Amino acid sequence: MIPAADRFSGFIIGQCLGDALGFLVEGEAPHVCARYARDIVRQGKLPRQTRDGYAFGQYSDESQMARELMESYVVCAGFDPEDYARRIAALFSEDRVVGRGRTTEEAAYRLAQGVPWREAGTPAPLAGNASAMRAGVLGLLYGDRPDELIRLACQQSVITHADPRCSAGAVAMAGAIALAAGGTPADGAAFLEPLRRWTHQVEPALSTALRRLEELLGQPAEQAAEAISRLGLPPGVDSQWRGGVSAFVLSSVVWALYAFLKHPDDYLEAVAVAIEAGGDVDTTAAMAGALVGARHGLAAIPKPLTLHLNDHGGWRYNDLLELAAACHEVGCRAAAGSPP
Repeated sequence: MIPAADRFSGFIIGQCLGDALGFLVEGEAPHVCARYARDIVRQGKLPRQTRDGYAFGQYSDESQMARELMESYVVCAGFDPEDYARRIAALFSEDRVVGRGRTTEEAAYRLAQGVPWREAGTPAPLAGNASAMRAGVLGLLYGDRPDELIRLACQQSVITHADPRCSAGAVAMAGAIALAAGGTPADGAAFLEPLRRWTHQVEPALSTALRRLEELLGQPAEQAAEAISRLGLPPGVDSQWRGGVSAFVLSSVVWALYAFLKHPDDYLEAVAVAIEAGGDVDTTAAMAGALVGARHGLAAIPKPLTLHLNDHGGWRYNDLLELAAACHEVGCRAAAGSPP
């Protein structure tokens, strides 16, 4: 069964707002991010700082691609990897991407040059988190069909990321959104067990990391962040990314899940926890925010902040709501077997 329309709205607004809040301090050290989380995010204050010429409200690359996935689904009345691949290529070719990641950028340029979508993904060992962050809407659309969810989450991932750990990360986030929107209790065992099963089919390394997460949920955030930042990395490899949780798919997905599972009913607190660890905080905050939004809908998200959302002055709050409603409508028709 497709979740209520409000869960679609909560998902995309929750993701874009978490992204916009994190974007302003992406790459900063933990102590800088912790101060920002304490003084601005937890207080629900409007951030006054800018980054790269952007005022608060601009969301970054993976949320742009999450939106494009939703729009592609609406236009094609289903997930069409060729259409989605064209949209990713256009975002980069037309210089519309904000805060672009190298792995995705390389794949996008191959797509623009005519490389088929199945062959364009950046190969291992590069395993960033972009394809995980953008996959959430598939959980809303296919949450009652886990096999299809897994297949499509992997399919959209390989367009830009060929490493199977990235596909597993996409399965984890799409699956987590499905569980959050479907009312699965947000405790460690009940929530993480199906994610472990689903990701194990794709890449056991993430399944193992999720088992470790269940153990870490009882630890304070600072200690948990230190342990999570090292998950899946060989001994001796630097686990830090500009002083915080890196863009490596295993650590960033697990950290976002930690933030959500610690505070599943408090949007600002979940996003603040995601941000205070430092590092790739636009991504981790976006994933944590998407999960709370999918669980509770728009009512959980502070509206005064959402009204600042935009992408280069367009794709504002109401535009995103219209897209979410259209995506929900097409999803309901598809689930009922009706023509688009």
